Amino acid sequence: MGKPLSMDIRSRTLAAVDGGSSRRASAWRFGGSGSSVIRWDASRRATGSFEPKPQGGDMRSRGLEERRAEIMVALEQEGDQTLDELRARLAAQGFATSTSALSRFFRRHGVTRKKRPATRSSRTARTS
Repeated sequence: MGKPLSMDIRSRTLAAVDGGSSRRASAWRFGGSGSSVIRWDASRRATGSFEPKPQGGDMRSRGLEERRAEIMVALEQEGDQTLDELRARLAAQGFATSTSALSRFFRRHGVTRKKRPATRSSRTARTS
């Protein structure tokens, strides 16, 4: 993904538009695209600002974060379950997600999911 053009170029291009030049001619003059100048002008008319919008970032984990309590309750109800089993349990409650998203969610919140095999307690040595 490319970088947005600087505010200096945006303001000079829109100043040329305000001076009577067409949007496409101003874009050609300052090295931008016509569609970009049209969007900047529309944004300026609607909101008063033509600053670039934020780029990148996580857009999908918001749903997981909103349902954090439900995920933690489902995890605590049956502690010895795999991520796939937890995903199926959440899907039954009407919340579709992936195992990789759940893995990232638990990593973000510091929840470890290591499963240990069931072993008998030893009298002579510690069993971990």
